[in-house]
Amino acid sequence: MVRVETSFGEAARLAAHRSVYARQITAAVGIAPGSAIEAAFATVPRERFAGPPPWRVVFPHAGTRAVSCDPADLYQDVLVSLDASAGLNNGQPSLHALCLDALAPRAGERVVHVGAGAGYYTALLATLVGEAGRVDAYEIEPDLAARAQDNLAALANVAVHCRSGAEGPLPLCDALYVNAAAAEPLSVWLDALAPGGRLLLPLAPHSGSGAMLLVTRQVEFEYSARFLCPVEFVPCIGAQDKQAGRALAEAFRRGRWREVRSLQRNTVLDESCWCAGRGWWLSTRENRE
Repeated sequence: MVRVETSFGEAARLAAHRSVYARQITAAVGIAPGSAIEAAFATVPRERFAGPPPWRVVFPHAGTRAVSCDPADLYQDVLVSLDASAGLNNGQPSLHALCLDALAPRAGERVVHVGAGAGYYTALLATLVGEAGRVDAYEIEPDLAARAQDNLAALANVAVHCRSGAEGPLPLCDALYVNAAAAEPLSVWLDALAPGGRLLLPLAPHSGSGAMLLVTRQVEFEYSARFLCPVEFVPCIGAQDKQAGRALAEAFRRGRWREVRSLQRNTVLDESCWCAGRGWWLSTRENRE
């Protein structure tokens, strides 16, 4: 773990920046002041997960880049490069704040995190579920997995697994958060959801943009579903079936993705189908009571 805070004064300075940052990014996505998500962002030191300085940061809305050795500069709504050659970054905080609010991890719950990177958002999940909860983090890139293991070693409620999170077995969980683009909601993810469990993933073809999809298990094989917002993520290894990707790209071209209301498994398609894959389809109708 990279230790940047070297004095009481420096720690206090960064804590102040972190507190302002937490308020700003949560307010930007409509989260009320004083939320658990704001508190988590104000608690977890981002610089400890960003690798050694200098840091390469990207301002997504402006499309500009900068290099900094001051950890205070990380407390903005910026991407921080983790591996420039692979196009991997630490993720935009406001997007993750929006996603965490929708996923709603609660104290005592078990969470699976697929695509943990260096572990920053894993640490936020661990903070939200607390000591009584647990987070199983999966990272397929060995270098990043090793960094995550080091960065998260002090958190007793986190286990880092250096392997694909697109393959089983996965533990039964209350929430499953995917941070790499998948062309379909994999059966291994849906099967891992406990009753009432939530799956949040970037549903997108290998090349192209998509949208964050929130799926909630209601009863066995019945799931509500809705899209949150458009996104672009690096592809998830093992979750980019070519046929599924083509069908998904065509569905996004047709539009109406904001009308999706449910995910159906192993049922007959009807006129409400927005996109269909292997054993699943997204529907614009609500599940029947």
